[in-house]
Amino acid sequence: MDRVKELSVTTIEDGRGELSVFESMKSVPFEIKRVYYIKGMQAGISRGFHAHRKLSQMLICIQGSCRVLTDDAFTKKEVTLSSNSKGLLIKNMVWREMHDFSQDCILMVLASELYDSEDYICDYNCFLNEASPASLTMSL
Repeated sequence: MDRVKELSVTTIEDGRGELSVFESMKSVPFEIKRVYYIKGMQAGISRGFHAHRKLSQMLICIQGSCRVLTDDAFTKKEVTLSSNSKGLLIKNMVWREMHDFSQDCILMVLASELYDSEDYICDYNCFLNEASPASLTMSL
């Protein structure tokens, strides 16, 4: 699946601790327009359950762990994020679900676009329809 990719995060360690670096168009392959994080998840709660028409994201678990399921309508991929030295790049038109948040999980998200409710596809069947080869060809 070329629309989802694990990336290394530049992390510098010395006697004072760790410094992780995120640079637009370098370590993050898009211009960062929005940053947010998810924390304090209750046991058994999942998040996501949507795709984006235009927006790309990079997910980094800066503390704890969570499981991310991605689906580009052709291939499903599951990744466990448990290190702040790895990020998960999720391009547009990929369904995403986040599960199994550890109690201490902090999931940071770098986004390529500002928030736009029209960019979200929250119904899986609508996503499959929009992501089908015929739909993608017609929209070109």
